[in-house]
Amino acid sequence: MFRAGVRAELGSAGAGRVEVVAEAADVDEAVAAVEAQQPDVVLLDVHLPGGGGAEVMRRARTEARFLALSVSDAAEDVIGTIRGGARGYVTKTITGAELVDAIRRVSDGDAVFSPRLAGFVLDAFAGTFEVAQIDSDLDRLTEREREVMRLIARGYAYKEVAAELFISVKTVETHMSSVLRKLQLSSRHELTRWASDRRLL
Repeated sequence: MFRAGVRAELGSAGAGRVEVVAEAADVDEAVAAVEAQQPDVVLLDVHLPGGGGAEVMRRARTEARFLALSVSDAAEDVIGTIRGGARGYVTKTITGAELVDAIRRVSDGDAVFSPRLAGFVLDAFAGTFEVAQIDSDLDRLTEREREVMRLIARGYAYKEVAAELFISVKTVETHMSSVLRKLQLSSRHELTRWASDRRLL
C-alpha cells in the first residue's frame, strides 16, 4: 500500500521529471531490480525486510545514488544509513512535490536531508554525540529488541507495543527484560532517559 502511494505521488507530482522503473518488497528483490534497471536514484526504505536499506547499498552493483525514505528519524538510523552510502535521508511525512525535488537533487549529486536530520549528521561529525558508542550499545540488541526498546522508551504500554508489532504481550515482556539486561538498566524510566540522551526517540 505504501509503495503504491509513493508511486501515485511521483506520478502526479513528478510527471515528466521522475520515472519509476521498478519497485521491490524486500532486500533480494531490491538488489535484483537495481542491478537489472540501473536507475539514477534508488528510493530506499531503511527498514526494508531482509536486512534493511544498508544491505541493499552493500550488495547492489550499481552507480545509482541512494535516497533513504523512512518513518524513523532516530539518530542511529540516519547516521547508519549515511555511513552505508546514502546521499540523503527524508522522512515519510514529506509531500509528493518535496520528494520529487529530493530525488532530482540527489540525482544531480546534492545531499538532501530533512532539517532535523541534517542536525544529526552535523552533530555526529562534530563529535557532539558518540556515534560509535551508540552503535556498540545497539549492536547488543536484536532488530526486534530495538523496535520494542524504542516504543517502550516513547511511553507505549506493553499492550500497545504488542499491537504495534503484532506480537504477544508476553513476548514484549521477554524482549524488554532482555533489553534492560543487555543495556544494564533497571527500569523503563532509565531506558527512556538512556534513549533520550542518545537521541533515539
